[in-house]
Amino acid sequence: MLSRLRHAVARLTDTLWFIPSLIALFMSVLAVVMVEVSSMVDAEALARFPRIFGASADSSRALLSAIAGAMITVAGLTFSLTMVAVTQASSQYTSRILRNFMRDRGNQVVLGIYVGMFAYCILVVRTIRSGDEGRFLPSLAVVLGIVLAIGSVGMLLFFVHHIANALQASTIVHRIMDETLVAVDRAFPANIGEPAGDETSDEVASGDAIPDDAWRPVGAHATGYVQSVDQNELLALAEKRDVVVRLVPTVGDFVIEGHPVAWVAPSRMAKKDTPPAKSVMHDLAGTLTISSYRTVEQDAAFGIRQLVDIALKALSPGINDTTTAITCIDHLGAIMVRVVGRQDVSEVRAVGGVVRVIAPVQTFASLLQLSFDEIRRNAATNVTALTRLLQTIETIASYPMDHQRRDHLGEQLTCIAEAAQHVPLPSDRRGVLTLVDRTRMTLRAGPT
Repeated sequence: MLSRLRHAVARLTDTLWFIPSLIALFMSVLAVVMVEVSSMVDAEALARFPRIFGASADSSRALLSAIAGAMITVAGLTFSLTMVAVTQASSQYTSRILRNFMRDRGNQVVLGIYVGMFAYCILVVRTIRSGDEGRFLPSLAVVLGIVLAIGSVGMLLFFVHHIANALQASTIVHRIMDETLVAVDRAFPANIGEPAGDETSDEVASGDAIPDDAWRPVGAHATGYVQSVDQNELLALAEKRDVVVRLVPTVGDFVIEGHPVAWVAPSRMAKKDTPPAKSVMHDLAGTLTISSYRTVEQDAAFGIRQLVDIALKALSPGINDTTTAITCIDHLGAIMVRVVGRQDVSEVRAVGGVVRVIAPVQTFASLLQLSFDEIRRNAATNVTALTRLLQTIETIASYPMDHQRRDHLGEQLTCIAEAAQHVPLPSDRRGVLTLVDRTRMTLRAGPT
């Protein structure tokens, strides 16, 4: 339940309307409060500061009306600039970064402030009375509106700078990397449940411990991408119901409504060899969050996918922006260095020495292939990109890792050496192959 609530809040705060609506609501409440406060302190404030609070009702109404009109105009300008930025970023980099701009806090706050200022001024203007209506002028609320309007000019300057900075490739790539590093920390935690023994793990993972006819399918409750899996809740539920759960998709996979996303069977420790109840299957399906799009929250592969897409777009003949591709390779290297420092999570997880969950996981090997395979294929004749790939692998190889991971890096070196054969100039080709040999030496001599 907590995971679902956290996910629902994240989906709301990632929209372009929720935070601006909250700010507008706050400004509306502030207007009502300031009008009430003004009715109590205006007489004393006017006596002490007559030049500040001594404006007439008509001039105050005209001033706030002008501010309200200006604020809603600037709000429209802010929205238009955001859409232009989104369109340009989508065409120049990749459409998968659209949501990054939509959930950008700077854009949301600025838009909310201008909409909120409009609401504030409209509500205060509505309370101003003069002539036959009976005079009432909330001077304190009017002065605060002027102060906020002056501050809004600074927000406009900030917004222009923020948009210009947000469109830079380095800013986009660095932001994706930061989000992906957080996802790596979630995907490679210190532990999930307890480690299962090797014999038990092999036996359960192969299906030998539980008969085939004991497994019951758990259908997906929706069609879309698996955004997250509540691992702790899944383990707790499997232990409570004394069952073993075999997940089919990993985070980021596409599933179809009704198609099995998991299989559940009674544990070998269960007292009764009876099929799991439908309520168990319903609860198990609820531990998966499925939506129409992928997110980076638990899906490190999606963050890497975005960086790879930007690099591929940069390497395309129509754009030919090698510098942006190198920037992506550098940040992919930083992500893989973080992954190197983490142990791969076991697919078999236990609680109290009893195997409870068998789930596919993202591994160092899978993320390494996703990071470099497609870039290498599209940079076969780009000496600069191939050189940076080799330098990045050399950097990764300098960190402690087991022999299996070094073998995966060695496979990447072999593939780059084969790609280097397509480099047209012999001198360039020799340079790349020399760097391949140097990187292989670093890989062999690196710490384990």
